[in-house]
Amino acid sequence: MTEETPGFDEKPDVPSGATPEDAADSAESSEKEGSAAPAGDAAKIAGLTAQLDQARSALGERTGDLQRLQAEYQNYRRRVERDRVTVKEIATATLLTELLPVLDDIGRAREHGELVGGFKSVAESLETAAAKMGLQQFGKEGEPFDPTVHEALMHSYAPDVTETTCVAVLQPGYRIGERTIRPARVAVAEPQPGTASAAKEEKKADEESGGPDEG
Repeated sequence: MTEETPGFDEKPDVPSGATPEDAADSAESSEKEGSAAPAGDAAKIAGLTAQLDQARSALGERTGDLQRLQAEYQNYRRRVERDRVTVKEIATATLLTELLPVLDDIGRAREHGELVGGFKSVAESLETAAAKMGLQQFGKEGEPFDPTVHEALMHSYAPDVTETTCVAVLQPGYRIGERTIRPARVAVAEPQPGTASAAKEEKKADEESGGPDEG
């Protein structure tokens, strides 16, 4: 009966007929394979990280392109809407300007008491339709003369006015919103020369024109 000899460590299997040098090479190869596995995983992770960074960069660029495209589209929509409103206002003003002579005739007929019967009904319907389109009439006797909205066709002096005043409205003015399509044509009166009001008017005119001319 054979007994095991104590004191000897187990050694890795070595092929039959192998030399001690072959056994050492086999052990070293096993150690290299064990250390190469973690290094390969690290390289793979580094590659995936680089790909992720590239994807994030591409996503950022595409997001920026989309945001710029959306901003350009919104600007385009605003321009189109603004142009649409402008074209509508111009078309409306053009149409109503063509109707002003008719409205003048209606006004004269009303002043002379000739606006009666069916003509009165048609005239009032036309005035109502023009008002719905935004047409507003302006110009009243007694209001201060404003060259931006009044056109003076007649001029005189009066002792009872303290500033240049519209004393008669020859033709009413019309506007659409803030846009004047025809100034009010009026007769104006200024303070009588030599009065305190006239001196005040002359001083005001000098201030508006930058002062009196130097001699």
